[in-house]
Amino acid sequence: MQICRSVEACRSAVRALKSEKGRVAFVPTMGALHEGHMALVEKAREVGDSVVASLFINPTQFGQASDFETYPRDEERDLAMFEAAGVDAVLIPDVSEIYPEGNETIVETTRLANMLHGIVRPGHFRGVTTVVARLFNIVQPDIAVFGEKDYQQLQVIRRMVRDLHFPVEIFGVPTRRAPDGLALSSRNARLSNESRKAATVLSRALDAATERAKSGQSIAQIRSAIETVIAGEPLAELRGLDIVEAQTLEPLGAQFDRPTAIMLSVEIDGVLLIDQKELYP
Repeated sequence: MQICRSVEACRSAVRALKSEKGRVAFVPTMGALHEGHMALVEKAREVGDSVVASLFINPTQFGQASDFETYPRDEERDLAMFEAAGVDAVLIPDVSEIYPEGNETIVETTRLANMLHGIVRPGHFRGVTTVVARLFNIVQPDIAVFGEKDYQQLQVIRRMVRDLHFPVEIFGVPTRRAPDGLALSSRNARLSNESRKAATVLSRALDAATERAKSGQSIAQIRSAIETVIAGEPLAELRGLDIVEAQTLEPLGAQFDRPTAIMLSVEIDGVLLIDQKELYP
């Protein structure tokens, strides 16, 4: 496995991989890897001929400097996991490689980035699209793989790729969960034992929504079920709940009569957790 710490080293490695093997699938990450990330690598190996990953904690997508500073870091462990999963090359750039001195260019989806979870986390999706655009230009992959847990992020990236004509095929991978239902996330490492138990309230709320949907209840009743479950957990504070049309993220009517996405954000003991569910009539 090649380790690339500069733009030129990465581009050289990717040129060789494309020449020797064919299509390159890219898995961008911020490290603190878990089985959810490995599912992305597994999908990348399935759809590409070689796999390039990145380890880069992107400062522009954090709302608070303290959140960026406390983000878990373990490069040695992450590299061992990537190598065991069969990754061919890993880009590990310094911030100055991604954001050179005098940097002043941003990339933003003006509507999708500033609605729904974008209101809860202002500027977050602008940071995501800006860094992903730069990583795409560095790696120049044929394919890129993202998790569906960050549902709005996935739709934002798909729209950016379409609008800017990036020659990159985007694949989404279903959310991986712990046995108790909690969506796997690097942020889970920041939870205490008590908070970790409380965090299952997200998946329990989505399960309650699924039951309401299956019984033919309205969007308002589905929303009420989620709010009731969250309110029943003393450590949980509901930060965002959006029930929208899948893919477009447009508002829905009163009835559950089309593919629907539920996006949920809950703060537990100072840690903001997100989860999602797609429902089909």
